[in-house]
Amino acid sequence: MSTNEFDYDVLVIGSGPAGQKSAVQAAKAGQKVAIIERDSLFGGACVHKGTIPSKTLRENALRVKHMRQNAALADFHLSEETEMVTLIDRLDEVLKSHDKYMRKQIDRNNIVRIHGRASFVDEHTIKITKVGGETKNLSVNKIIIAVGSYPRKPDNIPIDHEHIFDSDSILSMLYLPSSLTVLGGGVIASEYASIFQALGVKVTMIDRYPTPLGFLDSDMTDTFVKAFKAMGGTWLGEKNVEKVHWDGISNVITECADGTIITSQKLLCAAGRIANTNGLQLENAGLALNEKGLISVDDELCTEVANIYAAGDVIGPPSLASASMEQGRRAASNALGIKIGSMSQLIPAGIYSIPELSSVGLTEVQAREKYGNVLVGTAQFEEVARGQISGNTEGMLKIVADTQGKKILGVMLVGEGSTEVVHIGHMAMLADQDVDIFVESTFNFPTLAEAYRIAALEILAQRA
Repeated sequence: MSTNEFDYDVLVIGSGPAGQKSAVQAAKAGQKVAIIERDSLFGGACVHKGTIPSKTLRENALRVKHMRQNAALADFHLSEETEMVTLIDRLDEVLKSHDKYMRKQIDRNNIVRIHGRASFVDEHTIKITKVGGETKNLSVNKIIIAVGSYPRKPDNIPIDHEHIFDSDSILSMLYLPSSLTVLGGGVIASEYASIFQALGVKVTMIDRYPTPLGFLDSDMTDTFVKAFKAMGGTWLGEKNVEKVHWDGISNVITECADGTIITSQKLLCAAGRIANTNGLQLENAGLALNEKGLISVDDELCTEVANIYAAGDVIGPPSLASASMEQGRRAASNALGIKIGSMSQLIPAGIYSIPELSSVGLTEVQAREKYGNVLVGTAQFEEVARGQISGNTEGMLKIVADTQGKKILGVMLVGEGSTEVVHIGHMAMLADQDVDIFVESTFNFPTLAEAYRIAALEILAQRA
């Protein structure tokens, strides 16, 4: 079948960050493109159930935290019957603006928007099932799967979205609870646990690992846990949850294998996410999920079927919106034979907890395992004027350099502003600059960015 016989040159399944960018890239290359989304709004779970809603709530949580810290200026407390909608007051406006922007971008590039569910008939045929039940088959040359992920539901956690929530439904609570148990120690768990604790909710985090965010260095996670506890939160590590149930009256009961019992008004299960491929009928296209429940792709983001590509959460880590956008762009380019440079492995990770954490490159532990006696420089935010001015004194910045103290191997930060400040180190690493760049550069005063100079000077002092 020639390309002229296809209904579309490129069909993108899913309108999240990866889907949007792949559709736009293909359209800019002069292709006839369609994007299919089963939800009424564009943007995927990232926009409507995760990233934007949680960050909107976080902004108000920070305001509440700051008002409590400045009790001398205002005696502030939230009412016991505070409605969740008042804490995400700008969400509807933000989401509508984002949806409007995305639709304009899609329409401007002459991309056809299809509202319905997609399933494979074969590797070149997609069945579209509309809301009313009517179906239509489309023949497509290239297909990009960008369907994202959804929360994993452990068998022993009876999620009912009323008392026991997952990360997609937690913000559907009508009222701010007085207490919350959070199961998990990953990114989503840490973000929501610290956000609700900052709002004055009594939060208990429980996980089987000794520390949350175990992929980061211990000085980063120790700072997070210290700040979480300072706000009133409780961290229970090395606990195996055996049973969770609602008592039928007002509380959720969590029972651990060692006999520990936690009682709370609500519970959030943040046990990771899995590929959202249900109903796609991948087998009809000759595809199957790998042992991790993900779609396997090669370096070109191509699946085992030559004309089908995949990007975003559906292919696994790093599962970041920023990385998904770039993967989507590259998947479309590779599918169409457009020459582009290789994708950098230097992808900054941002964790929007309170306080923020961010990193790029190798952690200190990873660097020592790979290179041996690396040199490390640190700077506490309390050492810079901006940290003192803003009350952001619990944070820190760390630079990991090679054994000569020259090449930058990684940058890690914890503290408010980390997800912004990390990009200075990111750009230095992409430009292959030495640690000296931070000493030879002039930073605005007062800024958190000055921490780079302090950390770099500490490395310079260790050079042989």
